[in-house]
Amino acid sequence: MSNLPKIAWIGLGIMGSPMSENLVKAGYAVTGYTLEQDKLDRLTAAGGTAAGSIAEAVADADVVITMVPASPQVEAIAYGPDGILENARSGALLIDMSSITPQTSVDLARAAKDKGIRVLDAPVSGGEAGAIEAVLSIMVGGEQADFDEAEPLFDALGRTIVLCGPHGSGQTVKAANQLIVAVNIQACAEAVVFLEKSGVDLAAALDVLNGGLAGSTVLTRKKDNFLNRDFKPGFRIDLHHKDMGIVTDAARTVGAALPVGAVVAQLVASLRAQGDGGLDHSALLRAVERLSGARV
Repeated sequence: MSNLPKIAWIGLGIMGSPMSENLVKAGYAVTGYTLEQDKLDRLTAAGGTAAGSIAEAVADADVVITMVPASPQVEAIAYGPDGILENARSGALLIDMSSITPQTSVDLARAAKDKGIRVLDAPVSGGEAGAIEAVLSIMVGGEQADFDEAEPLFDALGRTIVLCGPHGSGQTVKAANQLIVAVNIQACAEAVVFLEKSGVDLAAALDVLNGGLAGSTVLTRKKDNFLNRDFKPGFRIDLHHKDMGIVTDAARTVGAALPVGAVVAQLVASLRAQGDGGLDHSALLRAVERLSGARV
């Protein structure tokens, strides 16, 4: 019998499926729940167990991990008679790895404490590739003792794992991450259009740019998307639109000016309004092409 904690995993999407599978590979017993049967079948094929409800998934779990799209979904699975807080055992550790508002995380931790459930907010960065390769950056908010308990589990999912402060701090750092990523993708997209319209060999140009100060993880990860116009979602525009709303609202609350971020947030919103919300966020290239008169 394994001495590793029993895991309940709620939310098996683009990120949640490979992350839960990495825990199975690391020897954890993982019971999953999501709304899509094919995702449950994928988990069982990888060696996990499918549950028929949240209550069933969390009943015997030592650790409950959630990975869902946004604050409303976190609240829907956490609260109410069929939710996590009413059905997880006292003493369990709830790790929310979704990207949500910092205040939602603070409120969840407060509500969970009344049930004897400990909480960490632990959003991630690295996209689908980082999830598959178990090289995610994990930014965590909560108590040191809970972080220390969860760290071996995080080690199976990511490479850079940092406790950033009290509840909500992980979400605040993730919001800053999404700001940087969006601005970086936008700059790369503008450079791509500029280079192509100038008649430069785009592949060669991106290689040399990525080897200098202009290089970045974003350019490394998204270079082929730009070159091949392949916008299969690794991280959807819809979700980045949500995240840009989080960071702009949070910045307004603390009195931080985000002049460039605000512009990019509008460009993301515009792309979504044009029907591209289901594409990868590298599809910001399409918005720059439209503005530049290129055929998309």
